[in-house]
Order: sequence, then structure tokens, then C-alpha cells
Amino acid sequence: MRSSLAGALPQAGARTHKIGFLLLKNFTLISFASAVDPLRMANQFGGQELYDWYTLSADGGPVSASDGIQITPDAGLNSDLELDTVIVVGGVNVTRSYTPEQLAWLQAQARSGCRIGGICTGAFALAHAGLLDGYDCSTHWEYLALLQEAFPKVHCSNRLFSFDRQRMTSSGGTVPLDMMLTLIKQEHGHALAAAISEMFICDRIRTPSEHQKVPLRHVLGTTQPKLVEVVALMEANIEETIELDELAGYVGLSRRQLERLFQKYLDCSPSRYYLKLRLFRARQLLKQTAMPVIEIASACGFVSIQHFRKCYREQIGIPPSEERTAHAGEAQEPMAVRVSRAARLMERTLFERESLALGALSQAEYEPTFGSMRLQ
Repeated sequence: MRSSLAGALPQAGARTHKIGFLLLKNFTLISFASAVDPLRMANQFGGQELYDWYTLSADGGPVSASDGIQITPDAGLNSDLELDTVIVVGGVNVTRSYTPEQLAWLQAQARSGCRIGGICTGAFALAHAGLLDGYDCSTHWEYLALLQEAFPKVHCSNRLFSFDRQRMTSSGGTVPLDMMLTLIKQEHGHALAAAISEMFICDRIRTPSEHQKVPLRHVLGTTQPKLVEVVALMEANIEETIELDELAGYVGLSRRQLERLFQKYLDCSPSRYYLKLRLFRARQLLKQTAMPVIEIASACGFVSIQHFRKCYREQIGIPPSEERTAHAGEAQEPMAVRVSRAARLMERTLFERESLALGALSQAEYEPTFGSMRLQ
């Protein structure tokens, strides 16, 4: 592998790029590992320290990932590290996982000229600190509605990851791998990034222009492109809905053909599926924002609050007002349980590790987006 890279590697003496990973409580371990390992491999293939990385927490104390695994950081925020890039690693229950002190530190890092990034849900901390105003931003698709509603000055998108001037953000899972490989490619060339990709058995490096896969694409893949296109049009036109005949015309089908496709592959009519999409968005807004119910109804394409309430009760099982009240109660109820679980993190037995995994799942139940996706 090293010989095949001869002549394409960075020249000896290349400046080391120092990256700090700020780990928020309940961060996602797979996203963190996906971001760090390409840096390790870049150093190995480059034969020199191209990248140096540090894990950080508010006080330098241990931080638990969402699966219960603890990481002991290299430093706290009061360290004298001179970083080139800071990346916030988010995860479960992100809106309750960062502090004003961490936001102030991020603002100071940005003022110093540091590149600022976020992976998984880390963009929330950056947006709260005002560091994404006017910038393109990517985050996990399930959190897009919350981020866009809470921070209207942020240019949210469904792209896998985004580079915009001194900002870099990505969705979760393994996408940080693609983002970091793109960074390595920008700084040290295609050959090095491609070699790392091959080592990790990645068939290709995904680009910032690619979008996150929505659940329907997971189900249908590429077998029904017209059906996927119609659903994408529905998702992009929630507030001002499109008539069924017009949707069919956009993809070159008759209304009857479109209805047959929906019935065959999604087991419902197009109008019923469209309604479910609008109610799903409404449920996100009810659980994630403080918007009045009448405004949510309008934002989701309902001409009257009465029609919205009727449809919501029929589909979800409870009125919109009860949805919001129930969620508010749930968000407060488990605090004592969460604290007791956190205390048990000091235990190292197998039994406790198993309990922590169950505890993380239990905690996730009370975040706004928990359970918004179901396998049918």
C-alpha cells in the first residue's frame, strides 16, 4: 500500500493539523470513531504526523457515549491547546447535553480563527452558539425539523455533510468518515484519501452534494424511481400541498398509474400517504417546538384547525394538545432515573455495562424524535 502511494503523499515536514473533539453527554460512538480513524490512517500512510487529535470535555472528566461506554478525555476546556479545528460530537438528547460554558468556549475558538465543526447532532450546539447563522448545515434527517424551526438563520439541508467557509457539519452514523476523507483530500490530495477509503473497505467517498437516504429509499432502493420522486415532491411541499393529478404529471404517469404504484408498494393511496407525511411533520413540530397549534396546522397544509385536529386524532390516536402535554410530562419525569444511571457509570462489571445499554435506550425514549420511525 505504501509503495503504491509513492510520489502522491504529502511532502515531509507538512504542518500538523490539530483537531479537538468536544464530546457532549450521550454522544454517538460510531460517529466519533468514523471521524477519528481516517486521521490515524492518514498519519500511517503519510509516514508523518499529518493530524493530531484530542478529546475534550467541559472539565476534563469522563464522558459517556449513548451506548454507555465511557471516554476519558485528554483535556478540559481550560487547557492551552492551540487547535486548528474543533468538532462537536453530539448524540442522544442533544438539546440537554451542552452548557453555556461550552457554548462560550466554542465562540472563543471561532473568534480565534479556528475551523468549527459538528457531527451527528453536534450542529445544535454550534447553532445555539450562533456559529451557524448564515452557514450551510447538515445534521441527521430526523432532527432537521427541530433545527430549522429553532434556528431560522441556519441554512439547513438534507445533504450528508456540508463545508461552508470555516464550518463543517455532518449527519450521523458513518457519514463523518466521508466528511473527514473529503477534508484529507482537500489538504493532502486524492491519492491519500482514496487509499484510506480502500483500507476501510469503502467502495467510494460520498460527496457533500449527496443527500441522506430517507426511509422510503431504504425500502424501495432504486427499483421505483418515479414513486420515490413523487414522495420527495410531497416531502418538499408540506405547507402548500400539490394536487394528485399534478404530482402524477410531474413524473409522466397518469393518476391511475400513480395510485396503483402507491397501493402496490406502500399499501395505501397517494392522498393517504401525503396526509401521513403532513401529520408526521406536525408531530415533530408539536414535540420539538413551542409553535401554537394553529400555526402548526397551517405549516402542515391544513386549511382549518378543526380539520387538523380531526385528522390528527384519527391517525395518531390523541388530540394535538394532548401530544404536547404528554411530551412535556415525559421530559421531566425521568430525571432522577437518569441521574442514578449516570452514577452507576463508575461500575465496571459486565452486569452494569448491560444495564447501561438498556439505560441509554430508556433515556432516548424521552428525546423529541424517539420513535418517529418504525419498521412496518
